[in-house]
Amino acid sequence: MTSSLTRRTFLGASLATAATAALASCTSPTSPGAETVSRILPTDKLVSQYEDARPSTGTTITQPLTAGVFDTAVAGIALSTWGYNGALNGPVIRAKTGDSLDVPVTNTLAETTSVHWHGLALRNDADGVPVVTQPAITAGGTFDYQFRLNQPGTYWYHSHVDMQRERGLSGALIVEDPREPLLYDQEWVILLDDWLDGLTGTPDDALAELSMGMDMSGMDMPMTHMLEGATSSYLGGDAGDVIMPAHLFNGRAAQDAEVLQSQPGNRIRLRIINTAGDTAYRVGVPGQKITLTHTDGFPVQHEDVDAVVLGMGERIDAILTVQDGFTPLLALPEGKDGRAFGLISTGTGTAPDTAALPSTLDGIVSDGGRLKAAESVLLTAQKPDRLHTMRLTGSMAKYDWSINGRRFDMKKPFEGAFNISLDERVQVKIVNDTAMWHPMHLHGHSFQLRGNGARKDTVIVRPKETVTFEFDADNPGQWITHCHNAYHAEQGMMGLFSYVR
Repeated sequence: MTSSLTRRTFLGASLATAATAALASCTSPTSPGAETVSRILPTDKLVSQYEDARPSTGTTITQPLTAGVFDTAVAGIALSTWGYNGALNGPVIRAKTGDSLDVPVTNTLAETTSVHWHGLALRNDADGVPVVTQPAITAGGTFDYQFRLNQPGTYWYHSHVDMQRERGLSGALIVEDPREPLLYDQEWVILLDDWLDGLTGTPDDALAELSMGMDMSGMDMPMTHMLEGATSSYLGGDAGDVIMPAHLFNGRAAQDAEVLQSQPGNRIRLRIINTAGDTAYRVGVPGQKITLTHTDGFPVQHEDVDAVVLGMGERIDAILTVQDGFTPLLALPEGKDGRAFGLISTGTGTAPDTAALPSTLDGIVSDGGRLKAAESVLLTAQKPDRLHTMRLTGSMAKYDWSINGRRFDMKKPFEGAFNISLDERVQVKIVNDTAMWHPMHLHGHSFQLRGNGARKDTVIVRPKETVTFEFDADNPGQWITHCHNAYHAEQGMMGLFSYVR
């Protein structure tokens, strides 16, 4: 453990130095021998100018965060893990559209860290990606994130360093709409997570094993973490890569389910966030429909479903009308064993036996990528100015995930960059050449799926499938795009959308 921490501390210091050098330069070649281009870096004055032009309420919401080690219990087992403010889920941060957020972060870990604000179109120097947008927060160091919130919705925050998110370094961010048109009586913010830290090892242990690839799995060596045989027809094949001993609903395993008190007839707004590293969740109430209203913060044409599937990083808002007694809200790991759930109680009846709860949710099943955008958030129709093709490449055999055949190198972040310019309409075609599904995420922007599809920032791309979306290049800077399977991203399935002059 001591040598690992020492190596990580050294690596963090190296990344911080690299970040300082990168941010100090305004030009970078896209590849060896390529013509030098002028890139709009996070330190560029345009970043501040665009921030200043965003609507403001004049109100600042302050929420200090401390990243550190703490003791807790998961599935009844005492363990030590990492989290914000000494909790498995960080504090729910609430603000309104136009408010400014001020989050001073203190790092008490023995290695570097950062905080990424997932789904927000915020100023580039607050995006929380070490080397690309800021120096990493050193062990014992601090960093103050300050930015304006210009879009209501359900978002979240998490570390963007190594496998730290796969511990407890994440939390919900709710940006309320002062003119909210949706009618509901209560709200339930729900963070779903898969968990192994302290139960079967660490996320780094799992990554080290997976990185050897399935070619090594047949050799005479123990494989503790690699998942084989888990399939989902909904996701188009393999469900995931990692054996997860626990699935959590707001930090609680099934034997210690959270209970929300309500009244019959109440309309509850569910704000569901998939913070997991390797697991999609199928969410629903047995025998009762829910109404999908938003995906990734943006309103959609309402759809009644029996269940909804969320890939890692995705969010879904839905309305559930409360019935008398106990109502279980199930979150079933898609294609995997186990379950997580929460209960709604009206004060009558008895809580259901966990073992008696259904293990499947069938009927009408959808996901954010299959919904249609509400008319109010449709992008204006126009011909794209810039076209990019993003081929998802790699395999389980070597566990060498990549984009366009290139595994992202943080030491050379601009190599293979997808160049874009301010005010362009950008069309991106994601072609999945792999046999795995990937939840692909774009930082700093929302995109619209082809055919008046939903406005999103994270979308499921199934094996051998092509997903096309468009976005407006209206937020200058350097913006990462990556698979939100934490293990795939760490192995190289990451790229960069780079604003150039």
